[in-house]
Amino acid sequence: MGRSRSDTLVVFAEVCEYKSHVFFCSGQLGKMVVLVKAFWIMSTRNNNIKAGFSMFELDEGMDLRDDTEVLDEPLYANFLRVTGAERPYREDFLSKLESDGNKVVKEIIFGPGQKKYRFCKHMASHRLPGLTDELMKKGKHCILIRNPLDVLTSYNKVIPPSLTDLGYCSMVSIYSDLCGEGKPPPVIDSDLLREDPEATLRGLCDDLGIPFQAAMLRWESGPKPFDGMWAPYWYKNTHKSTGFEPPRKYPSPFPLSLYNLLEQSSPFYNLLKRYVRQTAARSFNPKLPVPANEKLLSWVGDEIVPRESAKVSVFDSVVQGGDAVWEGLRIYNGKIFKLEEHLDRLFDSAKALAFSNVPTREYVKEAIFKTLIRNGMFNNAHIRLTLTRGKKVTSGMSPAFNLYGCTLIVLAEWKPPVYDNERGINLVTATTRRNSPNNLDSKIHHNNLLNNILAKIEGNNSHADDAIMLDKDGYVSETNATNIFLVKKGRVATPSADYCLPGITRATVMELVVKENLVLVERHISLSEFHTADEVFTTGTMGELSPVIKIDGRIVGDGRVGPVTQRLQKAYANLTAESGVPIPTYQQT
Repeated sequence: MGRSRSDTLVVFAEVCEYKSHVFFCSGQLGKMVVLVKAFWIMSTRNNNIKAGFSMFELDEGMDLRDDTEVLDEPLYANFLRVTGAERPYREDFLSKLESDGNKVVKEIIFGPGQKKYRFCKHMASHRLPGLTDELMKKGKHCILIRNPLDVLTSYNKVIPPSLTDLGYCSMVSIYSDLCGEGKPPPVIDSDLLREDPEATLRGLCDDLGIPFQAAMLRWESGPKPFDGMWAPYWYKNTHKSTGFEPPRKYPSPFPLSLYNLLEQSSPFYNLLKRYVRQTAARSFNPKLPVPANEKLLSWVGDEIVPRESAKVSVFDSVVQGGDAVWEGLRIYNGKIFKLEEHLDRLFDSAKALAFSNVPTREYVKEAIFKTLIRNGMFNNAHIRLTLTRGKKVTSGMSPAFNLYGCTLIVLAEWKPPVYDNERGINLVTATTRRNSPNNLDSKIHHNNLLNNILAKIEGNNSHADDAIMLDKDGYVSETNATNIFLVKKGRVATPSADYCLPGITRATVMELVVKENLVLVERHISLSEFHTADEVFTTGTMGELSPVIKIDGRIVGDGRVGPVTQRLQKAYANLTAESGVPIPTYQQT
């Protein structure tokens, strides 16, 4: 005796019946609805159409379960009736199948069944106005996506595609609607499914709350009972498959006539791809140091974009050769500390590197303010401000290729001081020497930081917070990331800025030393003087004033934060609380 209602797997194909599909699953428990999207790969040979296997294989796998029945696009007739779309089998199709979509949903998709689950393949385009939203509301959903490079190449061999036919935007709409219902669906990548079908299907079954069955992985070739009336047109060669086939290693050339469609569809595909369900072998989702930074808005070029869209062109000079300048800014109590000084250095660095078409100072400030306001960042935040030489017309070193003007990047993050300023930090001395002005002047605040990065690698390998860098004569220059000071018998000393970047925080602290009636000396300082100092601290926008308690395994002073360092930390904190450029007030909308 049949069950009064089966747990139904219903498929919606988004692109067209030739290209993509979506699945819904209505379950016995809570009537689960599963939405899966896949794309058919198609080619023509001797007038025979060959469809790719990601969708077909999923149908096959579901059909081989002993607890599942499969329906092939039960809403197709409704689609043909409502839209008037032309198909070679249209009249025969409409005469034999139910074309009232709401009746199909009620009596077929959610009607009585012989098995626990029902798997129904549909196209996303079959989700038409006037169709009941019962499918969307009654369960869990999954989306299967495929790269538009492959979809377009295959689709074009059958009929000329359009953005509507491809259906990526419709799929994003479906995904968004499901998220709005509090049911964000797992997203499956077609290539991952075919590379590791068992792991992918096990994960999918877990997400859907149904048991995995090994029978889903292999099947016999030939037509299937669930094939629709269009199968002779589209499934002839897919019936030759007996299991999931791995994706091709080397795909065919992409037809440039479809380039515009690729550009139009890629943003939708890339959005869905961010949510792809990874198998255990591929899964890697590191935790952010500050979880609140997961949802950031950044300024790139001339607009504010979400974190995952914050990208520059592969032709940008910062990618081609680290050809950019940058500044670090901190926000305290609704104000940007030392903004004008940082902008002075940014524009000086751009001039030293002969940048052209540089944005105005006012434009940069407005971009900073807008980014902070959009993020609601008014305290305890840091900005990485970058100005690149801009995008090139072709790859290469020459600035003559930079014809588009500079690229401005405002990366604002929630970021407390990056060092332990209460207990202190540990430094080691790097073998990597600081750049000489004979080679590259460190007073240009440029993005080519390999000299610093090599020293930082040494620090990391020694489990230190940072690494001290010496100049060519063996004198201390700075660390890989900060300027450095020592205190000896009440006198404060810092290395001459021959090789180092004379930081704005460094200059601020030097002023505070004088205001605190302490003796300040700027000179060449040897490493041994730092080893034997009473106190040592570093300065920088990212870390503020950071006490150093150990250098190269040697305890600095008594191993605690010294009184002069504490005094200057307090003075610096007072200064940041009192001064800075206010972030403009914004109008409530």
